[in-house]
Amino acid sequence: MKKIFSLTLIFALLFVFNKDAKSCTNFLITKGASADGSTMISYAADSHVLYGELYFFPAMDWADGTMLDIYEWDTGKFLGKIPQVSHTYNVVGNMNEFQLAIGETTYGGLESLWHQDGAIMDYGSLIYIALQRSKTAREAIKVIADLMDKYGYYSEGESFSIADPNEAWIMEIIGKGQGEKGAVWVARKIPDGYISGHANQARITTFPLDDPENCIYAQDVISFAKRKGLYKGKDADFSFSDVYAPVDFGGARFCEIRVWSMFKEVNNDMMKYFNYVKGNVTHKKEHKKNKPITKENYANNRMPLWIKPDKKISVHDMMNFMRDHLEGTELDMRKDIGAGPFELPYRWRPLTWKAQDENGETHTYCNERATSTQQTGFSFIAQARSWLPNEIGGIIWFSVDDAANSVYTPIYTSSTKVPEAYAVGNGKMMEWSDDAAFWVFNQVSNFAYTRYNLIHPEIAEIQQDLEDNFIKKVKAIDAGAEQLYKTDKDLAIEFITDFSVNNANALVENWKKLYRYLFMKYMDGNVKTPNPGHQNPHLKQPGYGQDFYNKIVKETKDKFLMPDGAH
Repeated sequence: MKKIFSLTLIFALLFVFNKDAKSCTNFLITKGASADGSTMISYAADSHVLYGELYFFPAMDWADGTMLDIYEWDTGKFLGKIPQVSHTYNVVGNMNEFQLAIGETTYGGLESLWHQDGAIMDYGSLIYIALQRSKTAREAIKVIADLMDKYGYYSEGESFSIADPNEAWIMEIIGKGQGEKGAVWVARKIPDGYISGHANQARITTFPLDDPENCIYAQDVISFAKRKGLYKGKDADFSFSDVYAPVDFGGARFCEIRVWSMFKEVNNDMMKYFNYVKGNVTHKKEHKKNKPITKENYANNRMPLWIKPDKKISVHDMMNFMRDHLEGTELDMRKDIGAGPFELPYRWRPLTWKAQDENGETHTYCNERATSTQQTGFSFIAQARSWLPNEIGGIIWFSVDDAANSVYTPIYTSSTKVPEAYAVGNGKMMEWSDDAAFWVFNQVSNFAYTRYNLIHPEIAEIQQDLEDNFIKKVKAIDAGAEQLYKTDKDLAIEFITDFSVNNANALVENWKKLYRYLFMKYMDGNVKTPNPGHQNPHLKQPGYGQDFYNKIVKETKDKFLMPDGAH
């Protein structure tokens, strides 16, 4: 009875603090595209009210008749109960003991398909239940599909990244609306040697109808659209995204641009899609409201679902992809007036806003929505390594808060416990904990936001050094664990658990020290450095920078002008 209560409590805590986690980013890397032959997926769970913590579901045996409570991940609302299976697998974060990992982004899609009475399977429950019941990506797809068929689908349109040591898949889902049960969906395997991504916009368009090795889909994914008057045309021409979630300005500018930002780092041919990701979506023929969509209505300048990178991608590359602010493009968030004097690549919400132009006319404007954002609860890189035993091969590189100012720490996914600093229950969104990683990293990042171009470079240098060091450490821990595994598997798991826990907790302690150092150095607008042998430190007052002073004069003219020769 105690074990059953514990799991229910974990689910409740998990769901209560994840309201509106809909601004997310997933990148998918196949074995043939990675530097070491691993498969990798990334996930940033972005929400202004999501508390970053590391979820943990220990492997368990369950008595016949045990029921599992289902809570909606976004709100904590109790949805119902389903029968528990006899055995569930060990899950750390979004990866299990068999190196299966699942991430998600919400794309919404047609509002008429969002809700169905009686449905109890929301997308968060599908993820964490599938991780506890599946060993491979293909098995997870089946588990998710079966759960939706049996218990109904409660959420909006979702894209899932599903990867195991050998394959990486995108699965896109949308409900059937009122009056029908379940969802329509399609899942595509990323070809080996290629990479993909999604970020709150459905990306699967047309797909092969007779290639079950590489494409699996709901039997009625096309016939349902035809029956509902959503699509008219040949089955072979059917596009999941263009029918169920057509891309518009926001879908391109706020979502697809995140995928493009990663693609452009590894493929020199991506600038031809820049006009598209700025929101300029084109069609051969515009779709008329209340008419079925045809292939002539599809967006015709979209990015491909996957691309072949020009170079192999490392786990550290993946971490840095998650830190992008559109640097080096004309939308570089450091370069417009919204960045202020310290080139801050963040914009406080709302995402869109109204203002008058020079003619006094009111228009709607937008902020950019880059991959790295201040409201990230947690993010991870899941790395599955087929050449190692499952107990050693699976690593979730985990971080909390804004990825650009955080550090990814390695957690082996057969670990039998998680670091106290990242554990569920150590603090909440409105409950401070000095020992919680989420609050420690937020202290540093929010201080960096005050003078970003001065403070962030120091953080980034330490961040990169630590991650390089962790990557080297993992190689040594792998070697030691493999030796132990040959004679005592349980001891090997204990060994990698201790490393995962101790390394992560030590990182948080070091980050506390970093905050104290940065605060002393940069408080009050000054920059202070040690001055050995003297009572006072060296002092610099860099001010705002010449470019920003010029902007002040341009706006205020002679308001602050001093007479010549005045001091």
